[in-house]
Amino acid sequence: MNCKTRPDRADMRQLVFLLALMTISLAGHAGESNHFVRRSLELHGVTYRYQVFVPDGWTARRRWPVVLFLHGSGERGSDNQAQLSQGLPPWLEQHGKDFPAVVVIPQAPDGTAWNGEIEQMALLVLDRSIDAWHGDRRRLYLTGLSMGGYGAWQIALDHPGRFAAAAIICGGIRHPNDDDSLFVEGIPADAGDPYAWVAAHIGRLPVWIFNGAIDDVVPPQESHRMHAALQARGDDVRYTEFPGVGHGAWPMAYATTELWPWMFAHRLGKPQGAH
Repeated sequence: MNCKTRPDRADMRQLVFLLALMTISLAGHAGESNHFVRRSLELHGVTYRYQVFVPDGWTARRRWPVVLFLHGSGERGSDNQAQLSQGLPPWLEQHGKDFPAVVVIPQAPDGTAWNGEIEQMALLVLDRSIDAWHGDRRRLYLTGLSMGGYGAWQIALDHPGRFAAAAIICGGIRHPNDDDSLFVEGIPADAGDPYAWVAAHIGRLPVWIFNGAIDDVVPPQESHRMHAALQARGDDVRYTEFPGVGHGAWPMAYATTELWPWMFAHRLGKPQGAH
């Protein structure tokens, strides 16, 4: 009986041909419509989950802007789905066909905030997504709402020079309830003005701040103070307050017509973390 134990050259040529066909097929799918892709990351023995929005017409032939989106406290968990329910992801569901950037959407576990290991996780999934989806490290953008707004200030403080611009919605530096765990870490206790201290330590990051005028969860005073601190330094900062709007200001913020052209007009010279 004649049994083949190793592929001959004809078999190898056929295998190479089939792999080539698979590559062509995948390349074709790369140019199809936008969609969300599920991913996960192992960090210190814990599995964290995230999703990546891939824009319409994505191709590996060019470098893409990348947006890191941080959700609020109500979207925490491990289902890799709840973080799509508020803010930027629902907006992308409706308007993503023309959105020109990759969006990275990590999910923070229950009981956590965007600091410490969770902050580290968010930046690791951002780096993985930059590599996987041909991201442009000169065009990285940061945005978050509520708890994610605090997280955006935290990451901006801890990693100055990493992002080209940020949009921060109903976030802050301190919380009016002293028992609340939601605040930006790392501000010295003897800092006379914590808002001015943060403004001085986030570099020259262009920021557009949004808040509802009657927000009773994160008072607009938090945004007022950060806006004033950045203005005093002569930084590129904008502030939009929505009259009659409470805490849920994010649908109006992400629908602001000028936001994305303003955001994507900024790019870094020599980005932090560039290869």
